[in-house]
Amino acid sequence: MKKITRTLTLVLLSVAALSGQAQNKIVKMQPDNGATHVNIDTHLTLTLSQDVVLGQRGYISVYDKKSGKLVDRLDMSIPAGPTKSQPNNPLATYTPVPYQYRSQHITNRNTKAGTPSGVNAWDKSRYQLDIIGGFSDGFHFYPLMTSGRSMTIYLHHNMLEYGHEYYVTIDKGVVDGFGGVKGKNGWTFKTKDKAPGPQQRTLTVAADGSGDFSTVQGAMDHIPDSVASEQDRYHVLVKNGDYQELVYFRNKRFVTIEGESRDGVLIHYPNNEVFNPHPADIKTNELKGTFPSRRAAFAADNCSDLIFRNLTVKTDCKGQAEGLLVNGERLFFDNVHVIGDGDALQANGSCYWYNCCVEGGGDTILGRGPSFFNHCTIVSYGAFMWIRNTEENHGNVFVDCHFKGLSEYAEIGRLPDNKGKNYPHAECVLLNCTLENIPAAGWGKIDDSAKSAVILEFNSHDTTGRPADISGRHPLMRQLDPVRDAELIGKYSDSKWVLGW
Repeated sequence: MKKITRTLTLVLLSVAALSGQAQNKIVKMQPDNGATHVNIDTHLTLTLSQDVVLGQRGYISVYDKKSGKLVDRLDMSIPAGPTKSQPNNPLATYTPVPYQYRSQHITNRNTKAGTPSGVNAWDKSRYQLDIIGGFSDGFHFYPLMTSGRSMTIYLHHNMLEYGHEYYVTIDKGVVDGFGGVKGKNGWTFKTKDKAPGPQQRTLTVAADGSGDFSTVQGAMDHIPDSVASEQDRYHVLVKNGDYQELVYFRNKRFVTIEGESRDGVLIHYPNNEVFNPHPADIKTNELKGTFPSRRAAFAADNCSDLIFRNLTVKTDCKGQAEGLLVNGERLFFDNVHVIGDGDALQANGSCYWYNCCVEGGGDTILGRGPSFFNHCTIVSYGAFMWIRNTEENHGNVFVDCHFKGLSEYAEIGRLPDNKGKNYPHAECVLLNCTLENIPAAGWGKIDDSAKSAVILEFNSHDTTGRPADISGRHPLMRQLDPVRDAELIGKYSDSKWVLGW
């Protein structure tokens, strides 16, 4: 009898446990079930009654309610992306022909994600892939991200259309203990009737869906390539909010992206070289016209005449992980906070940085230049920069900036041989800068192949205004004299002379 009772008790406990799991119910939907006037770039968010624990199977599907057509589907059995660095390929080569930045309307609706955009081979690994910003090779991404009791579904980009009604189904097994969403009426919403008109030059982005777009990417996808003139400039106004999205766009000109406040607008994503690597058969190369990097949280590629103001961009990953990567000309940054790790900011092309903050783990500022930093703060655990400009342009110039080292390895910069090559025309100039916790040597390793680099320094001081300790400076770090070098100091203080615009 005791044995029977004990067995019955175990069965009842098991049933109770299963019943408890099944009690994970929907508390809130966004968009609400039956919502109208929804942005086509909306994420789908559910708040459940218990913490979300992801399963490893099932589909999340979106159907057109009128036609019954399957519009998008996320297979939760497919991993988001790699978690280990891809093996070194000794046969990999640099891109043999310049990458072509053609203006094409490439989306997930008309192109298979993973289609090679250059000479690289097809990537046949089995990971989630999403075409973002017209880049057919695609990006690995997380189809579902969780935080406590909340889960956010990231559909493939550009799959929803204006003036349509959709319904969503979620299979049992997508989330442990959650029965899913079933049928045509379990979760429905209608999108806005039409896009902002062609004459609307100011677009509002709001994470809660109250703007013209819900994501920065959605707004940038809407803006046509290569706007003709300053008179036609677009303004993207980003409301305060948390924007967890991978942003990539290309071929944009005369666009301003302005946040409501620097600390209030956070645009971030967990991305790095491991999660979104270069193709296995193409060597990493920062030169213009090579395969575009996919490892940054936010990237503006082949763009010009852009203004970024009052926002924070951040990668949530360690490793080679830029918070911001820009390739282009005449790019202006005002009160922007960039947070990354290795190569936190990669700036290839002419950039002006005013009152900005850059935080990273080492080689914190990387790029070809020229970049003019005015009243900026740079925070780094390792070397602050690795400059790679050629003789065609200037490198990095810092005026009235604050360098804050977070370790004994926080050297101003370094120029070691890089896989058999170096940057003999690299240029770094510090004028009237505050140096905090910077070693007396100033610079780290500079190999013989880079000893023609131009490294200039004038009036560096500590946080109290006292002259910085330069007793151990590297011989290449030339100290400028206020009288003898007055003309040179004046030139480097002039952004137009440095940048050419």
